[in-house]
Amino acid sequence: MNKKYQVVGIGNAIVDVISQSDDSFLDLMGIQKGIMQLVERERGEMLYAAMTNRTQAPGGSVANTVAGLGSLGLTTGFIGRVHDDALGRFYASSMQAEGTDFVNPPVAEGELPSSRSMIFVSPDGERSMNTYLGISSELGPDDVSDDVAGNAALLFLEGYLYDKPQGKEAFERAAKLCREGGGKAGIALSDPFCVDRHRDDFRRLVRDLDFVIGNEHEWQSLYQTDLSTALEQAAADSGLIVCTRSGHDVVLVQGDQQVSVPVNEIVPVDATGAGDQFAAGFLYGFATGQSLEVSGRMGCIAAAEVISHYGARPEVDVKDLFRKEGLIG
Repeated sequence: MNKKYQVVGIGNAIVDVISQSDDSFLDLMGIQKGIMQLVERERGEMLYAAMTNRTQAPGGSVANTVAGLGSLGLTTGFIGRVHDDALGRFYASSMQAEGTDFVNPPVAEGELPSSRSMIFVSPDGERSMNTYLGISSELGPDDVSDDVAGNAALLFLEGYLYDKPQGKEAFERAAKLCREGGGKAGIALSDPFCVDRHRDDFRRLVRDLDFVIGNEHEWQSLYQTDLSTALEQAAADSGLIVCTRSGHDVVLVQGDQQVSVPVNEIVPVDATGAGDQFAAGFLYGFATGQSLEVSGRMGCIAAAEVISHYGARPEVDVKDLFRKEGLIG
């Protein structure tokens, strides 16, 4: 299938602003450790001002995955929305520089600034994310062009988009265009709280889409049961399901085929982006016609690389790591 893009992602375009901090700082600021919280503009500005040793990088869950796929040499595009401000221009140019088409130019009008997530990394590698959604939450169907979504061999969608009606419409339009064009569309479940908020919609998507990626907590939340029962139900509903289990194995189920891929445990320097880069490695295998087992192993290698350093995107040639493991020639 000769498409302009091997993979297109659609999701929130968020600048990650990362700072190291200890647990007493989190307590002082009333930040819940280890989870993603949405914050209003005023709190976002206060937390931003409180950060020391800030580094910034383009982020957003699916955007990180797509950037990982671009660095692996696939042709990639990203559908997202940024404001024409300093952070928005930084975001768009960084994505382009990393090899992914940022298909929608920064928006000049409107009051909302570009989205940012203040990420506080604890000494144990846990990250506590405080996300101000800004303009990316206004992503809507008009931001999805036929030429992009209809020209994708694979489309990867971010569950967080369901938090706004127009995001949901953008998502549904992109999936429809992709699949009408002969492509395959799938979703990342995003987080257990997101699943709680949109359980009925997500259960329908598991039935309707071609592949679904989630961690054990997200699958349990989706079906409100224990993991093995949840995965049985998901496998009966979906074409392909992937479940990551932190520090254990990865389970992949397609039809009557079930594969378990062991995980090499390493102590994380910064767990930011582990799931995003797992998805990048897995989708690289999926897009290039590898087996379920090889695709799962690729995901684990990409995840292990990203948690070995600060930041949510790869710092070395992950393809080289695949070669060293004998996964590609």
